[in-house]
Amino acid sequence: MTIQKKLLVLVDGSERSIQTVNYVKDFMPVDENTHIVLFHVFNGMPEEYPALTENPNCHSEVRLLRERQAEQQRATREYLERAKNILISGGFSERLIEIKFHSLKQGVARDIIKEAKKGYSAVVLRRRGMGALESIILGSVAVKLLQSLSFIPIIIVGQTPSVKKLLFAVDTSPASMKAVECTASLLGGNGYEACIFHTILSVETIDFQLFGKNDLEMSNHCIEALKSKAALTFKAVKDMLTVSGFESEKISEKIITGVSSRSGAIVEEAEGGGYGTIVVGRRGLSKVEAFFMGRVGHKVVYKGKKFTVWVI
Repeated sequence: MTIQKKLLVLVDGSERSIQTVNYVKDFMPVDENTHIVLFHVFNGMPEEYPALTENPNCHSEVRLLRERQAEQQRATREYLERAKNILISGGFSERLIEIKFHSLKQGVARDIIKEAKKGYSAVVLRRRGMGALESIILGSVAVKLLQSLSFIPIIIVGQTPSVKKLLFAVDTSPASMKAVECTASLLGGNGYEACIFHTILSVETIDFQLFGKNDLEMSNHCIEALKSKAALTFKAVKDMLTVSGFESEKISEKIITGVSSRSGAIVEEAEGGGYGTIVVGRRGLSKVEAFFMGRVGHKVVYKGKKFTVWVI
């Protein structure tokens, strides 16, 4: 039995969102089991509008606002049709592309979260405003979604070209296996290249994080033991990928030891290896690492801002 894939693609009327649509067109598999929903939250009126309608001296202002809202609605619907045509040009079936023009109810993020609970396989969104610290403080829509959409994979689209090369940043946690399983179910059997990538921190880094010191050294026996444990994970990951349709010869493996930053090493590998997409688990080995997702995954999202990052 073939499982239908259903993608919630968030578009806000900007050219940046068109980049998101292009990523779906260029990267996601084209088949008869992929249902795409282009979702736009529309709010054409300012907060002061209800007060204006109740004031008898503001009839002309209300009329102008309504006319402007109607113009904006027309422009937005044309934009959504443009986005739909981009997907059709990429081979997606018109009957499987749905436009949802959603009038704002509870708030942009809340309305998206409510929609995401309706049986979607993943949410696809753009990265706007996620590269600067002030975005975290102010709470952009993207950050709110990362905090709240813990029940569904999130695909954060970057600016890197949509090459079909994936970097699976894995550790030995169940979250990593879940990330691989989900990605494999969405992409398997369509000719993607994949690298299974694992990092081992230097003991100096671990010592410094725990005790504020960095005068220890990791023995070769310890390194080899950690590599052996990672190798078991690699085998399980590779088996999962090949079963889903990834070609064995297009799957590579890499372990880097003695790194001072897991997230930094992951982003550097993506840059050096020409990868366009990084896959990370939402939570790392320890629950302490869960700062709305695994600490490493969190840092990859922010450090690798030019890449597309799948957070699962």
